[in-house]
Amino acid sequence: MEAELTALAASGATSLVGLMVSDSWGQAKERLARFFARRRGDAGGTDGTDGTRAAGEAEDELQAADDEPAAAHGVPDAGAVADLESRWSQRLLRILREDPDAAGELRRLLDELAPARPRPPHPDVRPDQVPALTVAFVNRTADLSALDRCFAGGGDRAAAPVGIGVLHGLPGVGKTATACHWADRSRELYPDGQMYVDFASLRGQTGGDVSEAVAMCLRSLGVSDDWMPRSLAERTALFWSRSAQRRMLVVLDDVSHPAQVRPLVPKGPGSAVLVTSHGKLGELVLDGARLISLDPLDRDGGMRLLADRCGEDAVAAERTAAERLVEVCGGLPVALHVVAARLLTDRRLTMTGLAEELADEAGRLAGLSMRGERQVSAVLGPSYRMLPPDAARLYRLLGWAPVRTFHSATAAVAAGVDSPRAAELLEVLETASLLEGSPDGRYHLHDLVRLHARECAEREEADGERTALTRRVATHYLALTALADRAIRADRLRIADLSALVADTPDPFASPGGPAPLEWLEAERTNILHVLRAASQRQLHDVVWKLAEVFTVLFLHHRHLAMWRECLELGAAAAAADLVPAAEARLRSLLSRPLLDLGEDDRARAELEAAVSCAEIADHVVLRASVQEFLGRYWDRADPARAIDAYTHSLDLNRRAGEARGAAIAAYFLGCAQDAHGDHADALTTLRRAREELLDCSDARMAARATAAIGTVHDHLGDTQEALRALREAARTLRDLDATHYEAQALVRLADITERSGAPRSAARPYLVRALEIHEAGGSPEARRLRERLEGE
Repeated sequence: MEAELTALAASGATSLVGLMVSDSWGQAKERLARFFARRRGDAGGTDGTDGTRAAGEAEDELQAADDEPAAAHGVPDAGAVADLESRWSQRLLRILREDPDAAGELRRLLDELAPARPRPPHPDVRPDQVPALTVAFVNRTADLSALDRCFAGGGDRAAAPVGIGVLHGLPGVGKTATACHWADRSRELYPDGQMYVDFASLRGQTGGDVSEAVAMCLRSLGVSDDWMPRSLAERTALFWSRSAQRRMLVVLDDVSHPAQVRPLVPKGPGSAVLVTSHGKLGELVLDGARLISLDPLDRDGGMRLLADRCGEDAVAAERTAAERLVEVCGGLPVALHVVAARLLTDRRLTMTGLAEELADEAGRLAGLSMRGERQVSAVLGPSYRMLPPDAARLYRLLGWAPVRTFHSATAAVAAGVDSPRAAELLEVLETASLLEGSPDGRYHLHDLVRLHARECAEREEADGERTALTRRVATHYLALTALADRAIRADRLRIADLSALVADTPDPFASPGGPAPLEWLEAERTNILHVLRAASQRQLHDVVWKLAEVFTVLFLHHRHLAMWRECLELGAAAAAADLVPAAEARLRSLLSRPLLDLGEDDRARAELEAAVSCAEIADHVVLRASVQEFLGRYWDRADPARAIDAYTHSLDLNRRAGEARGAAIAAYFLGCAQDAHGDHADALTTLRRAREELLDCSDARMAARATAAIGTVHDHLGDTQEALRALREAARTLRDLDATHYEAQALVRLADITERSGAPRSAARPYLVRALEIHEAGGSPEARRLRERLEGE
């Protein structure tokens, strides 16, 4: 009997608290007061006086209780609600013990007051709402392990704290699939069920999304709409109370604000909340949340996804095309699913054909759609539309920015704002997972995100803005590259006068702790090439040829031949279009260098002949001397006598112009040509003088090259030991100066002389291995010959 009374008292208390937060409370108070009064009246006497007074006291007690649930729900504190239920349960149990007949009356009263009142959830009720996956789940092993660690909870899950995990990443990266897969494989951890709320479907409810989300969870726990509290605070308190004795998982999909999460954190020990969001929701860290970033699939994961959707045989038959599809999709699952759908629904479409179609960036987003529906754009659209106006504008302009990675200073230039404001806006974009930052301070957009941003810019930005942006960014890189060029070698021949530009630009290379200029150029070389291409397409000829000229300093040290050639081709064409013959002569003569190294001798000669003509038109003595020097470099390969004539002419012109360094360089090349012509004694004299003059000009790199040439002359004169000594000294110096191309030349000569000296072949191998490493890094055709030489040993 006692157990039945206790159960009835607990049930009645729960119903009473439910009535207090409902519209029926006002009507229920009077009848409840009479019920309590009769019980007190029976206890106090039979004349009715005490009963009337007891009724009044009971009504006053119930009136005072009005504030209890309000206070409990307003904070909202599940503990306060639970305490309130406990006090009412004790009151009812006391009455039922004193008057067993009250049990029947209480049951009838509660049934009449709340015929549809929710009953406590049955222990066997187990919500199971997380959606099933309809395609195979691939990869993500590390991410699933991170989730396992996030919700580990120790050995005693019944006493474990409630865990909160946030899966964040760019739209379409597979956050929902990962969350659903983890939930499915973790069912045994949550015996009281799994609930699921998709905030994307609730977002249009004008601020009601959180309240409705809590209501959805309450319904799954047995609360009917008839007795659903109206306010968010009341619903939250009731959810916490209902979940207090459960161990469950709550999956919240597509959350946009931390406030959407907190009301839905269950109270039961060992429970968990798994959130997916485009943003990081960093504020939830204060609540103990762990943030897990979800990246696009790697190549293997992308290939597995395609194989699952299209079949292993189909992928194997066109493996190269399949890999290209994964690449153009950037490993983004939503894009790969669209690719698979197109292949499966169009039997005439092959992977090779689709890869060719998607190769063109201009039509890639359109190609990643089905029947005209822009799936990838649609996935990215909501995140973009939720951005503040300034951040949305920066997002659009970054889609046009001709760089792939960038610092905040570049973003500031692109948007035309100051650096502090750009840093704030970049943080907004990074929080929204539309931008990814790295520890070195760089940012980048996923390729498909960049195309979406560009699509938005083309739709929303004014005519001419893209050209203006390209000029701003190109000028920014021109100033920095010019400062790096001057930091490396101040007295080099330059046609462009950039003194005013660099005077107005803070010099990062002169600042304490600033980057080394050559290292900065190496790190930025891909960006600078993209800037040159974009500026050329926008016909910004004056910026293009100036940037190509100052950028060539990198390639004099690190010979990325294909890149060097393209930069100089763009620069020479821009100088011609800008009608600056001196710049055209300079750039075409420089262009002969990578062309000769790439074995394109005939084209190199044509560029040099055009350079000679332009230099004559420009009537620039030092420039004419430089062009003659480059012409001599061409004749070195074909006619040493004509090379000597060209270098002698260059030497005379430099001396006439008072160019000591130019004259010393011409003398160096003249000595090399004399050696090649067989005039070894004259060559040794010329090269020694050139080395001394180069050292006087503080040009250690060219002086080291002269030392290497002197070693070669000693070899020709039969002085093997002196040749080896000079070449070793030159190779060490050139390596220290990061002049790797010339280091490789000295190493190959060392290997040749070592092998001819009768030493074991193994003695020459280290020289060749290092030379091969250098040539492979620069894309030189010499790498193949060196590799064959090493393999033939």
